[in-house]
Amino acid sequence: METPDNATEAPAPTGIAAQDWATASAEPQYRAAVVDLLGALAYGELAAFERLAEDAKLAPTLADKAELAKMASAEFHHFERLTDRLSAIDTEPTGAMEPFAKALDDFHRQTAPSDWLEGLVKAYVGDSIASDFYREVAARLDSDTRSLVLAVLDDTGHGNFAVEKVRAAIEADPRVGGRLALWARRLMGEALSQAQRVVADRDALSTMLVGGVADGFDLAEVGRMFSRITEAHTKRMAALGLAA
Repeated sequence: METPDNATEAPAPTGIAAQDWATASAEPQYRAAVVDLLGALAYGELAAFERLAEDAKLAPTLADKAELAKMASAEFHHFERLTDRLSAIDTEPTGAMEPFAKALDDFHRQTAPSDWLEGLVKAYVGDSIASDFYREVAARLDSDTRSLVLAVLDDTGHGNFAVEKVRAAIEADPRVGGRLALWARRLMGEALSQAQRVVADRDALSTMLVGGVADGFDLAEVGRMFSRITEAHTKRMAALGLAA
């Protein structure tokens, strides 16, 4: 997952964001929201590992195959950190992930790349949209959970690698750019729809987002959040040499 393109200096934490897990988890609804969040993230990392390992088969060179394998390994390490955390807070990891498996599997099935370049764009654009969403949520989490979430969203190397390969392909054949731009727009739509479905289906998570548990979010802020995610997507498209 990728480093945010719209990062700004955050204000000092308040409310739950200023508490540690031991204090914040005394609120049952907040605890349920965090379990949902960690479950969704864990399954997302597992799915990313599987996808990158599969995409490596499309790699045109041995060096490219090795690079994707390294990224897949990083995603699996993130998955292990999240499942270890779920176990540490007395939650069965498989049970926490299960509610999100179908939505994420559907997303990946609907956005299966047809070639190497589409796979790179998906790794860069699709994963980054998810990362932006989780970073927005992380700002409202307790300090312990926030640190873990931000750590597993660290850049695994997708960004520079994907940008270099995609820009080189467009330079070699400008017609590739139009096809990849359409593909990236489709990824954007599918990723946002999937994020909204996941939140809508989980009461504790949606309550946290709109301000019922965590501080600072309301329905208007949720709209602004998705606007910020869209803006970051536009910047990434420009980095790839594609029109948003």
